[in-house]
Amino acid sequence: MTDKTSGINPFFEKYDTPHATVPFDKIKNEHYEPAILEGIKQQAAEIEAITSNQEPASFENTILAYENSGELLDRVLTVFFNLRSAETNDELQAIAQKMMPVLTEHSNSISLNEDLFARVKEVYEQKSTLGLNHEQEVLLDKMYDGFVRSGANLEGAAKEKYKELTLKLSQLGLQYGENNLKATNAYQLVITDEADLAGLPESAIEAAKETAKEKEVEGWVITLDAPSYIPFLRNADNRELRKELWMASNKLCTSGEYNNLDIVKEIVNTEMEVAQLLGYKSYADYTLVKRMAENSDNVYKLLNDLLDAYKPVAENEVAEVTAFAQKTAGADFELMPWDWAYYSNKLKHAKFDFNDEVLRPYFELSNVKDGVFGLATRLYGIRFQENKEIPVYHPDVKAYEVFDKDGSYLAVLYTDFHPRAGKRSGAWMTSFKSQWIDADGENSRPHITIVMNFTKPTADKPALLTFDEVNTFLHEFGHALHGMFANSTYESLSGTSVYRDFVELPSQLMENFLTEKEYLNTFAKHYQTGADLPEELIQKIIDTANYNVGYACVRQLSFGLLDMAWYSRETAFEGDVMDFEQKAWAKAQVLPQIEGTCMSTSFGHIFAGGYAAGYYGYKWAEVLDADAFSLFKEKGIFNQEVAQSFRDNILSKGGTEHPMKLYKAFRGQEPSINALLKRNAVIQ
Repeated sequence: MTDKTSGINPFFEKYDTPHATVPFDKIKNEHYEPAILEGIKQQAAEIEAITSNQEPASFENTILAYENSGELLDRVLTVFFNLRSAETNDELQAIAQKMMPVLTEHSNSISLNEDLFARVKEVYEQKSTLGLNHEQEVLLDKMYDGFVRSGANLEGAAKEKYKELTLKLSQLGLQYGENNLKATNAYQLVITDEADLAGLPESAIEAAKETAKEKEVEGWVITLDAPSYIPFLRNADNRELRKELWMASNKLCTSGEYNNLDIVKEIVNTEMEVAQLLGYKSYADYTLVKRMAENSDNVYKLLNDLLDAYKPVAENEVAEVTAFAQKTAGADFELMPWDWAYYSNKLKHAKFDFNDEVLRPYFELSNVKDGVFGLATRLYGIRFQENKEIPVYHPDVKAYEVFDKDGSYLAVLYTDFHPRAGKRSGAWMTSFKSQWIDADGENSRPHITIVMNFTKPTADKPALLTFDEVNTFLHEFGHALHGMFANSTYESLSGTSVYRDFVELPSQLMENFLTEKEYLNTFAKHYQTGADLPEELIQKIIDTANYNVGYACVRQLSFGLLDMAWYSRETAFEGDVMDFEQKAWAKAQVLPQIEGTCMSTSFGHIFAGGYAAGYYGYKWAEVLDADAFSLFKEKGIFNQEVAQSFRDNILSKGGTEHPMKLYKAFRGQEPSINALLKRNAVIQ
């Protein structure tokens, strides 16, 4: 099949690539729209074939037929949306603006199709008599519930209102995300006086020089990308410049061309309207029914229990950093948010004779990658082999074949490490192809990608990572393992298709290894000499693991409280976004709140990233991961039997069972917060 612009459209053909990976080298922007429209047309025909079938509705002719529909559309949208995050451009954004209303209309035409829902419901009501296996029952339950939660039971004006609201939400989320990306890219702190670089480590100065060259300006450039922003706040002696940078980050999208203030209001009000249309009091009530937490009361109990435990710790930490700062800057010095990273870093150095920068030479990216991959090899027996024949979407990206411990092909893994103008900030894992078992019984394996924004190499040095960046690598790689070990019959139950407050368990579990001597010794080598990370530095990593842990926890809890405040609303919000935010998270603040700043306008996780009424899930999963890792600690951190149990009971199961059942199958008990409190030395 062809389109009018460039002959054969690669989306319309079977991919002639290793493991049928995406032929990025052949895909052009002009291919997306015709492929999307053709995909919509094909799926509409597939749905029509289901609804016009004169045979009684059955699992095979209705549930399975619907599960398998939309193959072309899924293929093109997977690439399109992934690249909109990792390698976008103005043309791609324009296509998204044009296609989102069309896609929302198509989605609604399926979820609100009365004839299709009638057949799904017919099968659902016969479930107990159909002799279905467990996974088939789970698929049927999920599909029926998905229709109900997408408005299938609505009628007349309510159904039309649902269509209107979901279309609006798709456009609002798109605009919110675009504004964030453009505002982030638009900002730069240009430094022309070398004296203003005082305090910065050599690595940060070199990176700032490289960025200035890329942007074709004189001097040094600091951006809001994490590898640039964090070292500056942590090390720059110039307080006014720290304040300028911090304010730029914390006022992002609050004014001007990329203002998200009104969009925030519209998103929360529209989500609330959708939830109320479906019979719930709030969007949080609607969301949490399908979470381990189950309801707002349980979420608030977790947040408040942790706040009670950690806020006194955080207040003591702030008092200690403040006292240290006053010794340096004067007794009347008031510690402000742009001072926190700077003075807490200096205090850490004073208390432990330890600065994170001394670790960088031991965390060269290729060594770290070998260490992360090697951990998976040691735990699970899998191995990684780069395949340069697999096409990639940017020269920075590398593709690996992953082989299981028996030598069989397991997955493809793409890695994409460094910031660039077309990539949004943050770090994430996703897939270009999920796992499922096809009609012939063949296990169709997944293609997984991990995308990050790590410190870039310079003209003189390779990419030398911070401890936090290595931690991020392990986190996203944990998600990747969840995707690569997927072993479900149905795509919609596969891999990371689990409750949002469970999905962070595999990722956060991996972070635990980074404070283990036994693991650090496997890969942390000096990039020039090859020397092992000295024993005294390893001990300092362990000794400082809980440094300012109270502050870090309370900060995360503040985000969870803000999220819940926005999405627990039962009446339309017409107030001041900044004022609402400051009140919503006030009890979790331990530093002064600054007038004119706002996180909500750039809090992509909850406004454009799928974590609405779900940000608490990071802390929920942290309770799980602390409890789960305590078993590794008990049996040995490289214990293959424990790892195999984690793979069999959690990583490979996807959404085929309730998460608590999976967790108890691995751990033998339900989790409590005690393992987390012990890990953080909050209790003994």
